[in-house]
Amino acid sequence: MRTVHILILFTGILFLSSCVSVKQFADVQDKLKEATSENERLKQTNMRLETTNTELKSENRQLKEKNEDLNSRLEEALYESNVQKQKNAGLKVDIQNLNRQLDILKTGSSSEIEQLLEELQTARRDLNARGDRLLEAEKELEDRNARLIELQNVLAQKDQAVKELKEKVMNALTGFTNKGLTVHEKNGKVYVSMDEKLLFKTGQWSVDPNGQRALRDLSQLLAENTDINIMVEGHTDNVPMRGSGEVKDNWDLSVMRATAVTKILTQNVQLDPERIIAAGRSEYVPLTVNETAEGRQMNRRTEIILTPKLDELLEILEAN
Repeated sequence: MRTVHILILFTGILFLSSCVSVKQFADVQDKLKEATSENERLKQTNMRLETTNTELKSENRQLKEKNEDLNSRLEEALYESNVQKQKNAGLKVDIQNLNRQLDILKTGSSSEIEQLLEELQTARRDLNARGDRLLEAEKELEDRNARLIELQNVLAQKDQAVKELKEKVMNALTGFTNKGLTVHEKNGKVYVSMDEKLLFKTGQWSVDPNGQRALRDLSQLLAENTDINIMVEGHTDNVPMRGSGEVKDNWDLSVMRATAVTKILTQNVQLDPERIIAAGRSEYVPLTVNETAEGRQMNRRTEIILTPKLDELLEILEAN
């Protein structure tokens, strides 16, 4: 390309010069054509070389892949060869032992035959002992599999019991679901969450009449289903409460509210108080951040956590 540029420049100079002959100009044009032709030929040659290079790279990749495959096959063949050698060595030892025993039986003395018989008896006892241990291991494995199946069945029954319990609770409290009461399932438990507005006035722990009706409906359901453990948790927001009476801070308020709800539940004489645990959690288990009024309102709640009894499951776990 540099040659072409020089010739073009040279041609321009010839045109600009008044003393350039026609023959000289024709010679320059011929050289320009030759240079252009040579440049085109070099381009074609370069393209062919690039194509050849690409093909060689592709062939090189294929060769590498074939080489890796052959190496892998070689390693597998060597491994299988070593395994077979070990088997052959063991078989050779067994054959040698059998030949030795046959020689003793054919030509050995009575003491050698007795010793051989004793060795065979010892080998038979060892084989019988191994067979017994194998049977014990198989029996233990069967027992474990049976216990595992039993455990899986119990877990499935528990999951089904939780789903059925949630449906029962939602049906029993259907009139309150849009009034600050929600029911949801989490970690194998049913959570009955009641907003502060459904149960209490701000800063108070006496349950409102509307909340009392919801708790009585729930207590009847819990009394009819004796295989459920009950925990009542009181929760507050992070706004400090300062008082001088029975309730001095959020800890006190959460405990008093949990206790108030528990007392209403146990007004139902059919509900055994031993099934219930009341706890105050203060501000330390929020549902959301306390940065907004809506967030603080969500965190001010009482949760009644229902858990199906797991006695059968615990018995299986202890047995294992």
